[in-house]
Order: sequence, then structure tokens, then C-alpha cells
Amino acid sequence: MVVPLVWLIVTERLEAAFWLFLAAAASDAVDGFIAKNFNARTNLGSYLDPLADKVLLNGSFLALAMGQWLPVWLVALVIGRDLLIVGGVVMIRRRHPVFQPRPLLIGKINTLTQILLAASTIAHIGGWVDLLLIQVLIVVVTFTTLLSGAGYVGQAVRSIGSERAS
Repeated sequence: MVVPLVWLIVTERLEAAFWLFLAAAASDAVDGFIAKNFNARTNLGSYLDPLADKVLLNGSFLALAMGQWLPVWLVALVIGRDLLIVGGVVMIRRRHPVFQPRPLLIGKINTLTQILLAASTIAHIGGWVDLLLIQVLIVVVTFTTLLSGAGYVGQAVRSIGSERAS
């Protein structure tokens, strides 16, 4: 859904973009609910689900920045955090193959606030949401992005430190 969503945002077909974004977010939530509550988790899914979230959110944020509806610095911060996490995991796993990063509550909050910001920004462009909500969400996403990035870095440092101590 990412390519059509980005195209809809860039071409300012905002009502369709809004509903497609909500459908993507809802399908992700349903998928997570099913995996968690019906013991349908898989190793592959544990990689693909967060990757799909990031592709959807980063694609949406990039399209919104291209239209100058979100600040470029915020999009760079969000994508930079994701690259830091992925790059860090890859580098750590090369030396410590057993390293398994755990999802953090602040990371889940960050994802939720990013979803709210993207949906609200699309709704704002369409004239359905006040600019004040977008400004508040930009502040919240900034702080949760910084806190979750620091949380994942701390988790990696602790993991490496405990492996060296043993």
C-alpha cells in the first residue's frame, strides 16, 4: 500500500490517501492482534512486521515532507533513528549473533505517535484537522523519537556489556 499511498499524498488526493493510510494502519493492528492472541507469531513475521511499519511511515513522512506539510528535519530525525537501530542491530549481530533487541514501550509509543501525526497531517491538508494538533504531534513525535532511539542504544550497550562480562 506504500506506493499508492505516497502517490496519493504527492498528487494531493487526500481523502483517498487518508482512508488508505487508515486501512494500512488498521490491517497492521489486526495482524498484530491475531499474531499475539492466537499464537500465530513467526520468526519471519517478527522481522517483516516492524519493517512494514517503517516503510509505511517513512514513505508517508517523505511524501508529506516533499509537499512541505511536515518539516524535513523531523523526517530526517525519524528516518535517522530507524537507520541507527537497523544499522546497530546488523553491526552487533555480526559480533554477537545471539543479540535479540526487544521492543520497548517507548518505541511502541513512538510508532503510535508517528501514525497519529501522519494521519492527522493528511487530514489537516484536507481541511479536517486544526494545525494546532499537528504542531503538538510534531513535538510529541520529536521527543518520543529521541527517547526511543536512546532507549534502543542503551539496550544495545547493556547487551554488549553483559556479553563481555560473561
